[in-house]
Amino acid sequence: KTGVSRKKFVEISELVTDLSRSGSPGADLKFFAKIQKLYKNRRKMVTEKKQLDWGMAETMAFATLVTEGTPVRLSGQDSGRGTFAHRHAIITSEDNTKHVPLNYLFKDQAPFEVYNSFLSEYGVLGFEYGYAYAAPTSLTIWEAQFGDFANGAQIIIDQFISSSETKWHRMNGVVLMLPHGHEGQGPEHSSARIERFLTLCAGNNMQIVNCTTPANIFHILRRQMALPFRKPLVIFTPKSLLRHPLCLSLLDDFLEGTHFLEVIDDDFVDASSVRKVLFCSGKVFYDLLECQQSSDVKDIAIVRLEQLYPFPKKQLLSIFKRYSGAKQWCWVQEEPENMGAWSFVLRTFSETGKVLDLVARDADSSPAVGIPQVHTAEQKNLVRRAFEE
Repeated sequence: KTGVSRKKFVEISELVTDLSRSGSPGADLKFFAKIQKLYKNRRKMVTEKKQLDWGMAETMAFATLVTEGTPVRLSGQDSGRGTFAHRHAIITSEDNTKHVPLNYLFKDQAPFEVYNSFLSEYGVLGFEYGYAYAAPTSLTIWEAQFGDFANGAQIIIDQFISSSETKWHRMNGVVLMLPHGHEGQGPEHSSARIERFLTLCAGNNMQIVNCTTPANIFHILRRQMALPFRKPLVIFTPKSLLRHPLCLSLLDDFLEGTHFLEVIDDDFVDASSVRKVLFCSGKVFYDLLECQQSSDVKDIAIVRLEQLYPFPKKQLLSIFKRYSGAKQWCWVQEEPENMGAWSFVLRTFSETGKVLDLVARDADSSPAVGIPQVHTAEQKNLVRRAFEE
């Protein structure tokens, strides 16, 4: 269990969103109105709205860890602000002074370190991998500016992250955050190459997750440090979902008794009447959800795989049991057929005896198109095919 007591969660949320608290360096600084508004809105997410977005969920994961004595270290090409301006872990006052609120919660807290690194994925990930070795009790994260750029660190991923335990019996808990999702930004800003990571998976050597809820990013970061061992964790993180109106989690989903959900079932449909089940992972879920709910489709369920590896077989068996009347099982992905999780999922599903159909973009040498209008047309066609008879 990685949830936090309500009292503790609310207390920490108030501390981390109070920029001018007495005793904090922020008390002597004047911040821009925009950043003050952002932090006030984050406080209201907990105290009034009872719903958290991705940025606040991530902040609370870091805040709860450092107040429990776990150091957090985050580096990447734009990690202080976040490539898509969702984090704001480093804020700048009107006189250009830098302030990191996460370092001023309690006197005896662990440190929170965040660095905007230079533009060498290979060099920086190599350093962070070594740091994670030297400090196994610290949450050490490397974040790519876009997940596509992880290929600049492929040597570190292949030689060390995926196989050091097998080759040298050395465990490592480094975390990779790789922004991923097809949103019309072109072939160099769409894919973190899920398929490449999954081909490296065997023998429970690492964890591969593709979170779609703020609560799950909170829990997976906390789970990484709660485990009694260390394994690399690769998180495919969102871009457009950072501000998607439906990508919110209830406050209760962060509290005591809650945990990371490897599979998220569909609570919109009537299980007894479901004839078709759509399995998916990542952002495409929200495209499918919009179609399902706008058309009030009650006989097609959408099931999310939040953890791709280790593959959640037990949870899937319960899904098969719940939808025992379903006649068709389908994997939906926005990546081309020769990319994404399809090949890995198909191989794993074959062990269940279920026939799995595919809805995806056509196989391609390029991860994505570079024209937004073409992307939009492809995405609409993909969703339409998923709900076809």
